[in-house]
Amino acid sequence: MSSLGAALGQTHSSSPLRLAFLKWQCRVRQTAMRDLAGRPDESITPALYLPGADEPMGHVITVLNKAPGYSLVPEMAHMAAKTNDPAQRREQAITFFSATYYQKANEFSDILTATFPPASPGAATIREAESVRLVFDAYAQVFDLSCRVWRLAEHNPLFQATMAHNKLFNPALPPGTEVLGFEPDWDASTSDPAFR
Repeated sequence: MSSLGAALGQTHSSSPLRLAFLKWQCRVRQTAMRDLAGRPDESITPALYLPGADEPMGHVITVLNKAPGYSLVPEMAHMAAKTNDPAQRREQAITFFSATYYQKANEFSDILTATFPPASPGAATIREAESVRLVFDAYAQVFDLSCRVWRLAEHNPLFQATMAHNKLFNPALPPGTEVLGFEPDWDASTSDPAFR
C-alpha cells in the first residue's frame, strides 16, 4: 500500500497483526467508553517516537475511525447538533460508542488519526519526520507500529470522521484544527505477545 489506504480505497492487508490490532483496539475503546466514561487511557494514547529517538516525543490521543464504507459521520453530526449542552452531548456519545459501534473490527480503517491545535509546532515536527513509531502498551499487550504520517485535508473522509468524533467530546475545537493520519506498515510493525 503506497498512499493513505490506497487513497482510502482501503486495500486491506491480510496481516494477522493488523487484524489482531484492530480487534484489540475495538475491545479497549469499548471498555474505555463503558468503564472510563470515554476518558482515553494508555491503550488509546500511544507513545510517539520520531525516527532514531530513544525517548518518546510524547503521547497522542488517537481516534480509530470506521472505514469510509461504514462511516457514521452523519449520525455523529446529528448527535452534536441536537444539544448545546456539552455534558448531554458527551453522555449521548458515550452511550452511542458503548453500544455496538466497536463490535466489528473489520469495519474500521487501520489508519489512526489525531487532532492537533492550529499551527502546532508538534504537528509540524511529526509531519516533517514523515514516519514515526506509535507504541501502545496496555493490558499486558504491546503494539509497536511503524507508521507513515499524513496531513489530512478537510475533504478527506478520515478528517471528517475524526472531527465529528472529537466534537462530541470537545465542542470547542478551534477552526484550523489539524488532523494527522498514521498509516501502519504492518510488515515493519511488531507486537508482544506476537501474532502470526
